[in-house]
Amino acid sequence: MQVDSLPYLDEHATVITAAADGVWRGLCAELERSFSRAPAAAYARLVRADDTRPSGPRPLAQGSAFPGFRVLVASPGQELTLQGRHRFSSYALIFRLEPDGPGRTCLRAESRAAFPGLAGGAYRRLVFGSGGHAVGVRRLLAAVRRAGERPG
Repeated sequence: MQVDSLPYLDEHATVITAAADGVWRGLCAELERSFSRAPAAAYARLVRADDTRPSGPRPLAQGSAFPGFRVLVASPGQELTLQGRHRFSSYALIFRLEPDGPGRTCLRAESRAAFPGLAGGAYRRLVFGSGGHAVGVRRLLAAVRRAGERPG
């Protein structure tokens, strides 16, 4: 499924006091750390995700994968598009890095997904209706911000 054809769900953003290349490194490291842990792999297997373990090139590049996601676009310092699919949903998470003044970068995370059938609708209510997705994305962005703003 094409990312553009997936329905838009939401977007979250944070401004990071760091150049885009540092934010990019922090984003890739945090994604690897967050999604390569045992709970993420177990969840990916539980929902029968297409990707259930890390694979492909490192650092993250087109074709890299980790539980729940495959890298579709990797344009360092600009955009990282992740795509995934499991039994309840087809989805994408698009990270965009934009200049926000000298030494500052705005990191945006756009979510898109389709939830087919009754089970998909129930899953959407569980994940999005509960606010769990928003909390998870905000935590991820905050971790990238903390890493990017660390001295040295």
